[in-house]
Amino acid sequence: MTADTLAAAGAAEAAPQAAPCERGATVWLTGLPSAGKTTLAFALAERLRAGGHKVEVLDGDEIREFLSKGLGFSREDRHTNVTRIGFVAEKLAANGVKVLAPVIAPFADSRAAVRERHAANGTAFLEVHVATPVELCAERDVKGLYAKQAAGEISGLTGVDDPYEAPEAPELRLQTQGRAVAESAAELHAFLTERGLA
Repeated sequence: MTADTLAAAGAAEAAPQAAPCERGATVWLTGLPSAGKTTLAFALAERLRAGGHKVEVLDGDEIREFLSKGLGFSREDRHTNVTRIGFVAEKLAANGVKVLAPVIAPFADSRAAVRERHAANGTAFLEVHVATPVELCAERDVKGLYAKQAAGEISGLTGVDDPYEAPEAPELRLQTQGRAVAESAAELHAFLTERGLA
């Protein structure tokens, strides 16, 4: 081994390795409307920021307003919306940001496309199914969507009269019924810690 090779090896060993706190990742929270995805994302974001992490929450409603304005709710438009969010999420995560994406993303192929983009670039992607039963979501009805659907004012409500394909093998499935938000956020935070991401 030459002196130059030894010097290069020594420099590589001396180079600081990225701490878990500096590793980016996308945490995609999928679930029915009013499942608690956004509430959980912001609760988790608070915990992560307290630990020194860079965090961005890509809220589905905000994305619809600022990035996907004009898109409807056909299967094709939903797919376009999800892949746009996935593109932004991967770019942020690749630069050390913990990205929390509370987005319904009802179709498995759309979520798979986002996962594939992350995998192709070596970026961590974790799918979390916020598995709140539709009956409880309808009770919460944060935006009044279930009431409007029941009254015939709207149609195409995900999980009621439009499909929702629940993940078959998510990295984590969170059961939220009968639990406080803080409890679910703590479970998700512990899960990320086990993965070296929190």
